[in-house]
Amino acid sequence: MSKAHELHQEAVVIDGHCDTILSVMTRGSWFGSRSRDFFERDEDGHIDLPRLLEGGITCQVMALYIEPQYKPAASARRCLEMLDAFYSLLDQSEQFVMATKVQDILDAKAGGKVAGLLSIEGGEAIEGSLSALRNFYRLGVRAMGLTWNQRNDLADGVGEKSAKSGLTDLGISVVKEMEKLGMLVDVSHLSESSFWGVHEVADRPYIASHSNAQALASHPRNLTDKQIEALASKGGVIGVVFCPPFVDDDRENVTLSRVCDHIDHIKKVAGIDHVGLGSDFDGFGVSPGSPQVMKDVSEMPKLTEELLRRGYTEEEVKKVLGGNWLRVYKEVIG
Repeated sequence: MSKAHELHQEAVVIDGHCDTILSVMTRGSWFGSRSRDFFERDEDGHIDLPRLLEGGITCQVMALYIEPQYKPAASARRCLEMLDAFYSLLDQSEQFVMATKVQDILDAKAGGKVAGLLSIEGGEAIEGSLSALRNFYRLGVRAMGLTWNQRNDLADGVGEKSAKSGLTDLGISVVKEMEKLGMLVDVSHLSESSFWGVHEVADRPYIASHSNAQALASHPRNLTDKQIEALASKGGVIGVVFCPPFVDDDRENVTLSRVCDHIDHIKKVAGIDHVGLGSDFDGFGVSPGSPQVMKDVSEMPKLTEELLRRGYTEEEVKKVLGGNWLRVYKEVIG
């Protein structure tokens, strides 16, 4: 067994974002209209339980993504449908368990299981109600992105080109309530002005669950160095993302090595304590034969190999693989 393989097996490995819940539901995914069996190894998509175990994943953050056709009127209902799909997976296997606190993740590691942690992708799900937010917390949700790409009643998404506003009054109340509850505020889809609105009002660490460094790839969802520094100053973590447009402007340069360049850059700007993984697996497709970071989650140990090859210490590698997420989870979620 190689040093990299041993280290990967020893580490707590946390992937901060995927869209697998959508792809295992009956309706719709990036990979076609058929649903996938989460418990059978499949060549479609990026994630299923056998491949999570093969890739050494301890905790997979599962996004509850509110698709545009459900906004605004059916957002809460759609989120509840996705929660139901997640709970159905829990009912079908003792190897897949729910995480609502750090100890659940550590217990999953000790038991050779995979933990799923829930995050809402799009604050439309709460339909303007702090009561709804609190109930989603009671159902196990531990993080939320305030927007997807559009504007909503909390903030502006990154796709909003004309407005330069920050958070709405309701958005500020939601951030404060999330911090009170012990939920992570996710800024990955926010416009830059709304990002700074979160930074201004946040008292606890916030996260960018799936974003890269804009200095290396110009995608608007990637963070500037000033944003990276600001997020780090609050104690947060950036999950590097594997989706090709976020990795490099030139698709031919989309490689695992280039993702590690983003890790290098965030380490240089903010320090090793503020970078983790946020693959966005099952949230994007890649044309056959096109360059990609890795084919699926089973290849995650290759990232450990590459970081060690670059001279990262074992302690640094463990922080990137999941230690930094654990630190923030412990502080915010408990």
